[in-house]
Amino acid sequence: MFDDRTDAGERLAAELEARDFAVDVVLGIPRGALPVARPVADALDADLDVVVARKMGAPQNPELALGAVASDGSVWYNDDLIDRVNASEEYLEEVRAEEADNAREKADRYRDTDDLPDLQGQRVLLVDDGVATGATATACLRQVQDTGADWVGLAIPVGSPRAVDDLEREADAVIALETPADFRAVGQFYRTFGQVSDEEALEYLDRES
Repeated sequence: MFDDRTDAGERLAAELEARDFAVDVVLGIPRGALPVARPVADALDADLDVVVARKMGAPQNPELALGAVASDGSVWYNDDLIDRVNASEEYLEEVRAEEADNAREKADRYRDTDDLPDLQGQRVLLVDDGVATGATATACLRQVQDTGADWVGLAIPVGSPRAVDDLEREADAVIALETPADFRAVGQFYRTFGQVSDEEALEYLDRES
């Protein structure tokens, strides 16, 4: 159990330091990842910024992720789940376009542009507060890989074993402190797991809303 996201970030930072990780940029996935990413960036003496993606929910069940789309339009689809719920191509394109717009708006809110910083030749570490399906993390990883970054990794306090296995095929490295067999939801492993507001998340970036 982690006390809260800051505690998780401090533990994650200690693990990365112990492994002698060196990165140039840490990217948090807003909003919940920013309290985790801040201690990691500080420990690794790296710049902290954000990468944004949005889940694409299923018909009648928006919490069920059929995939995710990043602010640059990079998309990942869960084909097995799409087949299972029989989502149409028209529905997928509609929700993809809507959530891509939402992702761009959120990216613009956090850095006044929906473009990522210049990551050409950089070692980049994505950080999230945990992964359940891995949909959002996958879309974010693909967006960063398209920038010409030299190395792209992912660090999380906790994740489902299946999602972590899938993400290991997407990233150059995945560091997960815990991959419990009884994983049901990320919040299950935090004593405090409240919503993080945009205003609070921006404070971790030292930016004003």
